[in-house]
Amino acid sequence: MVRLEKRLSPNRTMAAITPLLAVALTMIAGGVMFALLGQDPFEAIRIIFWDPLFAEQFAAYSRPQLLVKAGPLILIAIGLSIGFRAGIWNIGAEGQYIMGAICGAGAGLAFYPSESAFIFPLMVLCGALGGWAWAMIPALLKTRFGTNEILVSLMLVYVAENILASVSSGLLRNPEGMGFPGSRNLGQWEASANPELIAGTGMHWGVVMAFIAVIGAYVMMTRHIRGFQIRLAGEAPRAARFAGVNTTRIVIFCLGLAGALAGMAGLFEVSGPAGQITIDFASGYGFTAIIVAFLGRLHPVGILLAGLLMALTYIGGELAQLMLGVPAAAIQLFQGMLLFFLLAMDVFTNYRLRFGGKAVA
Repeated sequence: MVRLEKRLSPNRTMAAITPLLAVALTMIAGGVMFALLGQDPFEAIRIIFWDPLFAEQFAAYSRPQLLVKAGPLILIAIGLSIGFRAGIWNIGAEGQYIMGAICGAGAGLAFYPSESAFIFPLMVLCGALGGWAWAMIPALLKTRFGTNEILVSLMLVYVAENILASVSSGLLRNPEGMGFPGSRNLGQWEASANPELIAGTGMHWGVVMAFIAVIGAYVMMTRHIRGFQIRLAGEAPRAARFAGVNTTRIVIFCLGLAGALAGMAGLFEVSGPAGQITIDFASGYGFTAIIVAFLGRLHPVGILLAGLLMALTYIGGELAQLMLGVPAAAIQLFQGMLLFFLLAMDVFTNYRLRFGGKAVA
């Protein structure tokens, strides 16, 4: 008989190497999947992880895209990780990302065609407020009525997607777009554009904000009383209450911060790489950021590295689709394997395998 026995203290060595083991197992399982699809597994793995950075014919395009893809993932994952450290499970960052894009783009388009320098900062502020307000719905329902934030935040994603479809075809539709859904192109309007700050690098204001969020989260979680309260609320809720930590404020703070960062990520995306509000603007960054947060061990520096790795799988996945004809669903499954193996490895961080009969109580 095989059973799991809880360790008295987590295995630190296992915790340290878990992300590397998860990546290695993902490559192995992904290789099997590609082989079943009739592709050379070694070639597929090489295209996903090596060619975007080192193949001369792809590097000029792929390297700048690494920061473009990583920026929103890191920004959203930082907000999610702070809530996860407190035991607050916000699964609806995708909806907050969408609402931030809608509110920020709407604020900018209200002043079209003005070229005021204040328009872009206003859009950033409105994007953050849009994501924050959307996150306040599960926060207030949880603190006032005891609802489950996982279900509420997740269901609000579908509400946000329907609002996105509505404004793309109605309120924010381009009046000069010949009836096609979608807003004006914000990237072509100088006052609202979020262009590259350094040509050929992919660095825009969203990437800058992601780096600022990493630094801010690290300082808060390691040097500020609020970070201590968040960690205490997540690791020992009863001790937090005895210590006088206001758990209601922690819930509102964590969900609000995650919503604001996701909203800003949406705004930077719609004013930069995406360029406009469209029906298919939702890219799944909000869900992928959950994988990034856990792959980075909920640590800001780890999230930075995990965001770059996940961005690499996006770019490499696009190359694999182009060069090998691999379906997009296979790439999404490949990314999902990463979270599956990470969580599976986490089991062995906190438990050990025991063989034989039941333990005596």
